[in-house]
Amino acid sequence: MKVLVETSAHHVHVSDEALEALFGKGATLTNKKDLSQPGQFACVEKVTVVGPRGEMAMSILGPTRPETQVEISLTDARKLGISAPVKESGCIAGTPGCKLIGPAGEYEISEGVIAAKRHIHFSPKDAEEFGVQDKQIVSVKVESNGRTLTFDDVVARVSPSYALAMHIDTDESNAAMAFGECYGEVIL
Repeated sequence: MKVLVETSAHHVHVSDEALEALFGKGATLTNKKDLSQPGQFACVEKVTVVGPRGEMAMSILGPTRPETQVEISLTDARKLGISAPVKESGCIAGTPGCKLIGPAGEYEISEGVIAAKRHIHFSPKDAEEFGVQDKQIVSVKVESNGRTLTFDDVVARVSPSYALAMHIDTDESNAAMAFGECYGEVIL
């Protein structure tokens, strides 16, 4: 069975506390564009992510979250000088931190910088149709002209709040030429 493969470029999820520190008291996130996952959106607001070797401007994804998290590719990690581990989104314990700079101030995180583990969002109905369980590891074959690639170690994430889509980072997308509307075959 096929799944839409989407490229998730580097981005930042901010807590309410970080949002206020970076953009000022009473700041809110401005929806620039809805994303494929229900209730998720790219924001007008951007921050500068600062590491030991460099800095990069990154978009914020909304809504706010309980913890601030920075998701980057491993190429971004080298540019910033941060040893970002490959982790599932939200699993930030023991990860490196960084400094964020916004128009109203700076915000230091002691942990939260990761290279997001590739994953597929499934609704319970989609998971049943594909025959997968939450946290199951699957493979996905992405066919492209001269760059066909099978991604192993793909985490199935099942929730009623999800819409069916696989997320990979920009390094992975480039490796498979997964540009534009792209689909992959789920292999159990």
